[in-house]
Amino acid sequence: MTGTPPIRLGPRSVAALLLVSAVGITGFGWPFLAPPSSQIGTHAQDAPWLFAGLLVLLVAVVAATIAESGLGPKAVAMLGVLAATGAALRPIGAGTAGIEPMFFLMVLSGRVLGPGFGFTLGSLTMFASALLTGGVGPWMPFQMLAMGWFTMGAGLLPGPDRLRGRAELALLAVYGFLAAFAYGTIMNLAGWPFMGTLASGIAFDPHAAVPANLARFLAYCVATSLGWDLGRAVVTVVLTLTLGPAVLRALRRATRRAAFETAVTFEPHRPVKHPT
Repeated sequence: MTGTPPIRLGPRSVAALLLVSAVGITGFGWPFLAPPSSQIGTHAQDAPWLFAGLLVLLVAVVAATIAESGLGPKAVAMLGVLAATGAALRPIGAGTAGIEPMFFLMVLSGRVLGPGFGFTLGSLTMFASALLTGGVGPWMPFQMLAMGWFTMGAGLLPGPDRLRGRAELALLAVYGFLAAFAYGTIMNLAGWPFMGTLASGIAFDPHAAVPANLARFLAYCVATSLGWDLGRAVVTVVLTLTLGPAVLRALRRATRRAAFETAVTFEPHRPVKHPT
């Protein structure tokens, strides 16, 4: 195996991915991007649905564009199996103390299958998980995008062709630990601005300056999600170090058998010389 990602992102795929990421960054970070005098805060209750509809469309565009770059039937089958497996793993811990084993599978899958496949897999897994657990709501597109970034990041880690063994596991464990916190922090941004006055000391204040809101947001993260994020990070590291070698071997074996991007070539016909 050469380590070449199974999906090569062409110009349209890259443009679509950048577009959906830009909209996602705006959707997540608008409390820090909008000036205090902006009237966007008066439409806070409408924002989740507006961003949700737009993000669903853009993620669909990214998935369709990536599919146009040569995703064969075996790759589609592998994508479906991994997404179904990840979706089935998510309810195991039911969010208890951050016990979410699906994250370690996304890290290893993104590492083996590359950033393009990883983004599609992460988004599709979260979509299937939401349908499975009944977690469909305005937060779902944000979860899809955040998980797509999470899985894509693993595919962008250095040394996919050369780094193996303990060094690779250590790299994936460190990435999984940090990315688990990043995922939780990003998802906090999806709900924090809409707390209203339930907790005035940590709620978003549309009239406050960016530094003040940043301090409120950090306090919100510590008070509401630090324990879950730490649990998710620890579980991801433990599963990566213990089950990682076997799962990586299985994924790489499956990728070889699927023969991603293996072009069919025909040798030119050579006339057969008959003995005279």
